[in-house]
Amino acid sequence: MNVGGDVGASAVSPAHLEWKFSQVFGERAAGEEVQEVDVISAIEFDRTGDHLATGDRGGRVVLFERTDTKEHVGSRRELERMAYPVTRHPEFHYKTEFQSHEPEFDYLKSLEIEEKINKIRWCQMTNGALFLLSTNDKTIKFWKVQEKKVQKISDLNVDPYLGVANGSMPSSSVSSSQKQHLANGCYTDGSSQCLSNHLSFPPGGLSALRLPVVTSGESSLAARCRRVYAHAHDYHINSISNNCDGETFISADDLRINLWNLQISNQSFNIVDLKPVNMEDLTEVITSAEFHPTHCNILAYSSSKGSIRLVDMRQSALCDSHSKLFEEQETPGSRSFFTEIIASISDIKFAKTGRYILSRDYMTLKLWDINMDSGPVSTFQVHEYLRPKLCDLYENDSIFDKFECCLSGDGSRVATGSYSNLFRVFGCAAGSTEATTLEASKNPRRQVQTPSRPSRSLGSSITRVVRRGSESPGADASGNSYDFTTKLLHLTWHPTENSIACAAANSLYMYYA
Repeated sequence: MNVGGDVGASAVSPAHLEWKFSQVFGERAAGEEVQEVDVISAIEFDRTGDHLATGDRGGRVVLFERTDTKEHVGSRRELERMAYPVTRHPEFHYKTEFQSHEPEFDYLKSLEIEEKINKIRWCQMTNGALFLLSTNDKTIKFWKVQEKKVQKISDLNVDPYLGVANGSMPSSSVSSSQKQHLANGCYTDGSSQCLSNHLSFPPGGLSALRLPVVTSGESSLAARCRRVYAHAHDYHINSISNNCDGETFISADDLRINLWNLQISNQSFNIVDLKPVNMEDLTEVITSAEFHPTHCNILAYSSSKGSIRLVDMRQSALCDSHSKLFEEQETPGSRSFFTEIIASISDIKFAKTGRYILSRDYMTLKLWDINMDSGPVSTFQVHEYLRPKLCDLYENDSIFDKFECCLSGDGSRVATGSYSNLFRVFGCAAGSTEATTLEASKNPRRQVQTPSRPSRSLGSSITRVVRRGSESPGADASGNSYDFTTKLLHLTWHPTENSIACAAANSLYMYYA
């Protein structure tokens, strides 16, 4: 299988990016306690980069819209074709929010289902309306967010001094005590006078009558749940991913991956099933799944054993057998109690071209070429300094933290989160030495450390390297100065620009370069 093209980076190593603070939403004051329901649990740019969505533990989805490009005539694509210089930093404003999920209780399994949003994925925009998928542990919902104008009727002929509400006659015209009228508007005395005969015309006569006019007032955003995809997963959903065909998507839990059609909510097809006949024989679980960005028949999923499987849906209806397997061979004599735990992959992402897959395990970031399954082409050390503290991290469950990863639109850089609300950006182009650490705050600390010497050259557009991330000054090798209670798990890269949005507790920080 040969899919995708070369990475978007040129042979010349790009200059290191100078990251700057752009915006923050929901910044908490010093000493302010963060409510659990306000902690951000999912974040995603749409395909254009003009909209950003976040989900939190309270089941809410908040949408932001880019505003710094609206004041110029023409679409963003037209401006890019004209080589319009975008010198300002990207600016987003709050757009709307809605309650996506509510807490539920599964009475059959005596299981409480929390409302926390696990993943958000944008769908194709249609007629100016925004569409997105959101999921908690069990239920996926398809949302439509559209701007609606409030309409009202104006320019009426009713004289406020003669007419009253509900269309009844003015009290000065006909006294109800004098004449009793029937339901059809005529009177009980048999007279042919009806209500219509007592309507008074405007002073200008018949020609002055006006037809009521419907006018559009202020517009408001309305979020409506179009479909609910439920009762298809026995285990907690960890991933959803849109297909490039615009019609289907996948959802993955610990043991199964299901294929859905966006228009059909009561039926899905199970395409991957790792559940053994005897659960005691279970050796690995699915941790993440992602569709290929340009080939609708190809998807990849990762496992708790540190492997990535590439699946071609054209080969079989049930894709338990993979087309390609990507895993790094274990170094002899290095196995320990924590080996499998830290090897578990928490997130995978395809590069925009589809040629490369980025994976994140507890200790490292790895970049894989899907045309080369012998090993990763680049490895970036993120938490190597924590290796002496694995026992402590296991005791406080921090070793099970699931950090996400992302790639730049051109595929030349990768990023992931860490502890103490830090995130790291690495250059993955040939010859790049970029390794930047930033803190999610208004004044991010920025350090650049020269990476270790490349361990092997592949003679291609990407060099196989092992690179260490820069560490905070004053931190010892065991990382004692780091705060393991504050962690940056979720971040996303703008699809066309060097802009990163990341979530630290209940705050959304944005940076640009």
